[in-house]
Amino acid sequence: MNPSESELIERARALVPKLSERAASAEALGRLPEETVQDFQDAGFYDIAKPSAFGGYELSPEVLFRVSMELAWGCPSSAWCLCLIGVHNWEPGLMDSRAGEDLWADDPHALYSSSYAPFGEVTVVEGGYRLSGRWQWSSGSDHCSWVMLGGMLPETQGRAEQIALLLPRTDYQVIDNWNVSGLKGTGSHDVLVDNAFVPEHRSHRLLAPSQRAFDSPIYDLPFGNIFALCLCAVTQGIAEAALHCYTEYLRDRVHKYDGQAMSLDPFQQRRLSEVAADVQANRLRFHQVFRVLEQALKTTRNVPFDVQVAQSWETQSIAHRNADLVTILMRASGGGALRLDNPMQRYFRDINAAVSHAFLSVDRGSLQYAKMRLAASSSGPEG
Repeated sequence: MNPSESELIERARALVPKLSERAASAEALGRLPEETVQDFQDAGFYDIAKPSAFGGYELSPEVLFRVSMELAWGCPSSAWCLCLIGVHNWEPGLMDSRAGEDLWADDPHALYSSSYAPFGEVTVVEGGYRLSGRWQWSSGSDHCSWVMLGGMLPETQGRAEQIALLLPRTDYQVIDNWNVSGLKGTGSHDVLVDNAFVPEHRSHRLLAPSQRAFDSPIYDLPFGNIFALCLCAVTQGIAEAALHCYTEYLRDRVHKYDGQAMSLDPFQQRRLSEVAADVQANRLRFHQVFRVLEQALKTTRNVPFDVQVAQSWETQSIAHRNADLVTILMRASGGGALRLDNPMQRYFRDINAAVSHAFLSVDRGSLQYAKMRLAASSSGPEG
């Protein structure tokens, strides 16, 4: 029998101490330790949103995101890789079912990394595409045997279309060049492809409606929204963990100059209260995005574009506010927070790396939302 959401969350909480112990090792390795990948497999986390036809639990991606929020307390890099690759196991449910058949035919536990940015050169050929190029930031690529890579199709009817293509490890090379200051343990290496053939059924047109062949409505959720929520989920987990870390710091610290307990400092108390209110509100906002998307699907098979844009902006806003909150807590945590054995410095580095992802861009997201809102009818309730 498949595990319940509460069982999966409890498994995640039980793994947090192990992930905390391995966090420095993951950073030194520049990728997830093999033990962590195996722990995630054993816990069933990669199967959460995977179609049941391929051995998955076919639960909502929201369950995956709740699990990832818990894991971020121990190691944000580990939560980042789990959440991304878990979403990748949901993505074939939106595609031609033959993509999943290819992916999991020989190995039901096969995983794939990605780089959706259209860095590649795509050529349309008989039966599919030819793909060449070099992609950056393919998180978790060390322990994946497939990859999903982005490109642009040639213009038709005056517009180009973004596409992602799924390739086996035999068709690409991973270039070990992940040397960074944040999310150091994610192994987000470059990927190189030289004129690989990809059949049509292993393509995903990212802005097109789902092609799902399965019954569950979770495969009608828009890819762009779910991918952004995936990244945002990790920032939410980091913010909640940082808030806990700061609370414990205030409980234990005494001012060296006057001998007063830090917990009695009214400025620290106000900071704690204000940040806690925002972190808790962001958790509610995060789950409300899902409610809005699900409500839209009750009346139509595809979420309307204006709803997608509005909820993308909401997601981006949540993520960046979480980064701001963690930055506030880092500055208020004293010089000890800079020590590498203090998790606060890792939360600070990792969340600021996370919000640099293109899917969380507040510049592009805010402009797209504002243009859509300004173009909408100005009629009020009485109009």
